[in-house]
Amino acid sequence: MSRLAKKTIVVGKTDVSAVNGVLTVKGAKGTLTKRIHPSVAIAVDAAGVLVTPKDQSRLAKMLTGTFASHVKNMVHGVENNYMKKLILEGVGYRVEVKGKDIVLTVGFSHTVPLAIPAGIAATVEKNIIKIEGADKEMVGQFAADIRRIKPPEPYLGKGIRYEGEVIRRKQGKKAV
Repeated sequence: MSRLAKKTIVVGKTDVSAVNGVLTVKGAKGTLTKRIHPSVAIAVDAAGVLVTPKDQSRLAKMLTGTFASHVKNMVHGVENNYMKKLILEGVGYRVEVKGKDIVLTVGFSHTVPLAIPAGIAATVEKNIIKIEGADKEMVGQFAADIRRIKPPEPYLGKGIRYEGEVIRRKQGKKAV
């Protein structure tokens, strides 16, 4: 069993309930729900949330740490939003938010529209894309979907990269 699951998860100001196999976390920034695996038990009390295996199977022991991490992320997400920043680098590369879509112009013969999922806020400031939301998994997946459109290339560094990501550059051709 994981060390994370052995500790009680402090919930603070959030409201956590586990009823009929569904975990619900309500907070100031929103409400998140997740189905609970049948081999994991989640107990909510005044001290916090405790995740325990229902049996001694290997799967149950593995999932306790996973679900403890999910609960911790959900509690943190409804208190403080998760945020990812993407940087757009390249001559003529542009990005803008049009309604519920984010439209990228990144060197293709056409623009690339991408629908912003519900529960996520995307803002653009010059060449920086900010993605915010309560669900950590959703924020990370949407950021990865945007990055996948034009990943950074190693010769000139053009493309979409995460803030703080280091692109390993290659030298290119040499003149003899």
